[in-house]
Amino acid sequence: MAFPPRPPRGNFNPRFRKEQQQEHRTNHMIRVPQVRLVGDNVTVGVYPTADAIKMAQEQGLDLVEISPNADPPVCKIIDYNKFLYEKKRKEKEMKAKSKASEVKEIRFTPNTDDHDFDFKAKHAEKFLKDGDKVKAYVQFKGRAIQFKDRGELLLLKFAERLNEFGVLEGMPKMEGKRMLAIWAPKSQKKKA
Repeated sequence: MAFPPRPPRGNFNPRFRKEQQQEHRTNHMIRVPQVRLVGDNVTVGVYPTADAIKMAQEQGLDLVEISPNADPPVCKIIDYNKFLYEKKRKEKEMKAKSKASEVKEIRFTPNTDDHDFDFKAKHAEKFLKDGDKVKAYVQFKGRAIQFKDRGELLLLKFAERLNEFGVLEGMPKMEGKRMLAIWAPKSQKKKA
């Protein structure tokens, strides 16, 4: 007499692995005596878990645990794959809307002339309007390090120019052969 093959145990059982990977408990993975059902196509209330699963099967959908920490856990009768798709789409939209601000760098030398200064200041204004931070630094090469005061004056003049668009986060400071300062954009109310 031949016996049917035994299902693999533990982590080797594909069904077990699928249960571990799922974000939400569904159908027979919900092991509580009763659940609170919510949704469009059911009467809201507390039901025994077996009855809730039966209702989901009759509709050809899944019983999905939405809020496991509630007492009793809140479940919804929905198509689980569609639910995951909608959730991922919403997360993607949220990520697209929340733009991470970048730090844009602008480099000067102690002998930067007025035209270059104006050109770089216009770029910095645009960066601050777009919501990015601006890191401006004066690069000292060789003996130019003797003119630290020129670099500081240049950055302070730059700060004065950007006063309308951004806020200086701190006084210019030396880091190696560079003197740098950082501006954060002023909070602007979005136009509707």
